[in-house]
Amino acid sequence: MRNSARADAIRKMLGQRSIVFVGMMGSGKTAIGRVVSNDLGLPFFDSDAEIVAAAGMSIPDIFAQFGEEYFRNGERRVISRLLAEGPCVLSLGGGAFINTETRAEISRAGVTVWLRADVELLLSRVLARPHTRPLLQTADPRATLIDLLEKRSPIYALADIAVESSRMSKRQTGDDVLNAVESWLTRQAPALEE
Repeated sequence: MRNSARADAIRKMLGQRSIVFVGMMGSGKTAIGRVVSNDLGLPFFDSDAEIVAAAGMSIPDIFAQFGEEYFRNGERRVISRLLAEGPCVLSLGGGAFINTETRAEISRAGVTVWLRADVELLLSRVLARPHTRPLLQTADPRATLIDLLEKRSPIYALADIAVESSRMSKRQTGDDVLNAVESWLTRQAPALEE
């Protein structure tokens, strides 16, 4: 779709706004973000990867050495920088959208897409690499993930768009996201012109 008239139309409707993926760890934000980025011809960024590059250390190491609050402050700065650089597709870490200040900045500069996934799918994805998930370093990672999902879902629901991230292909989910973004932008166009 990258060079199609539809991609051009979506980019034009976005203007300087970015498409920002929010949701739980393991929901597919990075994988689907890359698909959407490629389709629209926009740069793709993963906020966690950008934090690792800026800090010169892994996220588990940042959590271990400095704590979650330090990580969240750095995360907020990285997201702010990426949003200021112009339109892109941005995948956020699972907790980034929970912060009120970060959420407000994202709302001003982006269109948010909540990738929803059921607990079993999330668990199958994140428990394959539990060492990369500092918040799951508990006696019962499953219970921790379920608790996080219950607490965060009402905040994720504040996103502009919600799309199911299921066991279907990345291509299908990417198409669902593009359809939802295009529809949302089309509905917003009259309000933005007033």
